[in-house]
Amino acid sequence: MPKQLLNMNALQQRFPISVITGFLGSGKTTLLNQLLQHAAMQRAAVVINEFGNVGIDHLLVRAATEDIVLMDNGCLCCTIRGDMVATLQELFHKRERGKIPQFDRIVMETTGLADPAPIIHTLLNDEDLKGLFYLDNVITTVDGVYGLQQLDLHYETVKQSAVADVLIITKTDLVEPDHLLALTQRLQKLNPAARTLRSGQGELEIDQLFHSKLYDPCTKHLDVQQWLQADAYRAAPILQLNSLKSKSFTNDHIRHDDYIRSFCIDYDDPISWTVLNRWFQQLTALRGKDLLRTKGIVYTQETELPVLVQGVQHIFQPPTTLEKWHIDPPRSQIVFITRNIEKPVLEKMLEVLIHSKTYVESVAAALILLQNAA
Repeated sequence: MPKQLLNMNALQQRFPISVITGFLGSGKTTLLNQLLQHAAMQRAAVVINEFGNVGIDHLLVRAATEDIVLMDNGCLCCTIRGDMVATLQELFHKRERGKIPQFDRIVMETTGLADPAPIIHTLLNDEDLKGLFYLDNVITTVDGVYGLQQLDLHYETVKQSAVADVLIITKTDLVEPDHLLALTQRLQKLNPAARTLRSGQGELEIDQLFHSKLYDPCTKHLDVQQWLQADAYRAAPILQLNSLKSKSFTNDHIRHDDYIRSFCIDYDDPISWTVLNRWFQQLTALRGKDLLRTKGIVYTQETELPVLVQGVQHIFQPPTTLEKWHIDPPRSQIVFITRNIEKPVLEKMLEVLIHSKTYVESVAAALILLQNAA
């Protein structure tokens, strides 16, 4: 059972990190240039792969070292030199020693990393980073011109969009309204809880990009419901996987995102932590690569307080206990974003595990998952 208590003070003592991802040519560099020029980025550090990827010559550089430059507006720009963990630790310690300005947020761009999962894994679970930083959100840029085509051809684009907290459709000034509407609707179906913004028809507001997770620095409160967005996943029915399988024998085109499922599982009664842990272990062991993102608040038998859980693919962050419930009456709400895994399968697994009295009986839950594998 989790012993760590997560509260406002704990979050206030750490620095938020926002991850910017997106397919090649989708506009990450343009977005970073906009951020570098924004007055609200005065106390931010931007971590990029190389300075050469972001055109900063037009901004006045006040100071520079081999891997850090200080912009005229006070924003810090840093390159990833080797290991990401080492880079972030070095930034923190230089800040503490007064060698660089007192930044209060980090924005990290993932150019060259098609899959954001490894970075999310590291930020959620690395022991050396968890006491210094927390993952605020994932921002994904989607090409307004080629986004529909990329969603068809590249699973990386689908995955980047599915795990995002904020989706930014770029180059919107170059496309017709009907094309933009089709892309927007497709992204909303793929990731119904993400905040969808458009770039290319005016400057993006900084507040729209950040502060979208668990801790709201403006109100100084934990905003669990805003973080979870459970209601957004209770959407209209979607095409069943067995229907897609039958289409595969025809000439009908099946898109990568047809297989993505986003849903919330609710459970009113308190659940044993042993059952929950076994459920997550079976999911990650048997279908971890298809468990794109999981996050939730669970109601357990071991404590009256809510327990926060979240993970990406095979890796789950150690669960933490919150100070109080933000929903009444208390209940478990767990959001899943999956590939080829239907909601009824996970619900049936959980029911089997809850009613299992022996380890052998609990294996039946794993068989349900295996029998429904696509």
